[in-house]
Amino acid sequence: MYPGIWAKTTPEKPAVIHSVSGKIITYRQLNDRSNQLAQLFWDKGLRKGDHVAIFMENNLRFYEVIWAALRSGLYLTTINQYLTDEEAGYILDNCGAQVLISSQKLEKIAGELKQFAPHCHTWLMVDGTIDHYQSYENAIANYPAEPLAEEPAGEFMLYSSGTTGRPKGILRPLKEHGIADDLGPVAALLKGLWGADTNSIYLSPAPLYHSAPLAFSTGIQANGGTVVMMPRFDEIQALQSIEKYRVTHSQWVPTMFTRMLKMPEQDRLAYDLSSHKLALHAAAPCPEGIKHQMFDWWGPIVYEYYGGSELNGLTHCGPQEWLQHPGSVGKPILGTLHICDENHKELPPGETGLIYFELPEISFEYHKEPEKTHESQHPQHPNWSALGDIGYVDEDGFLYLTDRATFMIISGGVNIYPQEIEDAMIMHDKIADVAVIGVPDEEMGEAVKAVVQVAAGVTANEQLAEELMAYAREYIAHYKCPRSIDFVDELPRLPTGKLYKRLLKDKYWGKTDSRIV
Repeated sequence: MYPGIWAKTTPEKPAVIHSVSGKIITYRQLNDRSNQLAQLFWDKGLRKGDHVAIFMENNLRFYEVIWAALRSGLYLTTINQYLTDEEAGYILDNCGAQVLISSQKLEKIAGELKQFAPHCHTWLMVDGTIDHYQSYENAIANYPAEPLAEEPAGEFMLYSSGTTGRPKGILRPLKEHGIADDLGPVAALLKGLWGADTNSIYLSPAPLYHSAPLAFSTGIQANGGTVVMMPRFDEIQALQSIEKYRVTHSQWVPTMFTRMLKMPEQDRLAYDLSSHKLALHAAAPCPEGIKHQMFDWWGPIVYEYYGGSELNGLTHCGPQEWLQHPGSVGKPILGTLHICDENHKELPPGETGLIYFELPEISFEYHKEPEKTHESQHPQHPNWSALGDIGYVDEDGFLYLTDRATFMIISGGVNIYPQEIEDAMIMHDKIADVAVIGVPDEEMGEAVKAVVQVAAGVTANEQLAEELMAYAREYIAHYKCPRSIDFVDELPRLPTGKLYKRLLKDKYWGKTDSRIV
């Protein structure tokens, strides 16, 4: 299913609504405009397997670009709107996009991208134009709103968030069927596992360049539901949107939960959330205490999954499962789990190591980086692949995430996982956000440091640092506790919930190339 189906059956139904302005794109409009852009792609010489890119804020036009690519058999790369020109230019060049669609809102960076991508021959801009960009609206107006003679299914080629280095393009093979012949994996999950249908109203509070809101928004539209797109996450606006638009499904990252829970209670409880049936979360581990508070507030509607854009495996945890296995990210619904030590030997339940998913065959590669593709695979089992996360499996087969392998602190020869410390400290009411890293230490090799963003109205000083370290010692073994605390105005966390911990570490390890790439 895709917009072409719903344009025939429910043409005036909203496919997407802007949560703040209330502006709507109907299924008829979405179908017509994505057809026009698909016709433009064809006229510019793009054929099945070619690449296009989008560099845009959360804009209603974003969905036209998505469906134009997906109904043309093309690869679509979404570029993080917060990147510098060099960072965005690297992705644009690396993915090989022949067409870029941007917006006037991002004109400062968009105007610098041509120098990085000489192979990109068509530049379109929404809501205005600048040098070497054509007006998107005028350009598609020259083409008929008719589907291409053939509509092979396209695919996303997304890039890793680059929290530990250069982002990697995740390339999966194109399907052999047409766009109208199959729901697609996420849309099928939404329908079969989470009950999405034509009556579903989905709140998308995160940036559309990120894999989860991108896939889930289009999955809702494949099922004929309505997407309520927030231009950016705001605690009050999120709750207002659930009430105003009678939202049934939503997706979040744990930092959004934390920010909503730290709101004054009278604000938090001021909205009618009775339409809300299912709240999904992923992208980062959720502290147990935060999730318990969400259950207390929203009831047993909070679901969790764990996986990557690679689609090399997936776990799922429903509300009752989580309450029986608190802290878990669930059991696998795609792939078989294996936990391995640093020598690649498989570990028994309860022991912590690198998480691998086993599939009959690996269905992704890192674009133009065969060595990184190979590094993700188990040396003895090439159909096992890892995303770099550390965790363990309990006796019942439930997976628990410990941390990223690259974030582990080795202090005095002992492995310390920052996530455990962060999960405990975030529960303190004077902390808005916290990151724990290893910093150089002559005696121990690394020492544990907490970098804290204080809550609104709280003064950061030495007394507070001592209070927070004492708090940590109440809940964590002393050898894991921070030896020092630094305060910052804001941690380098993007709206996707991803914390660019490498930027923090580089500051303390004397590295100067601290770009978000």
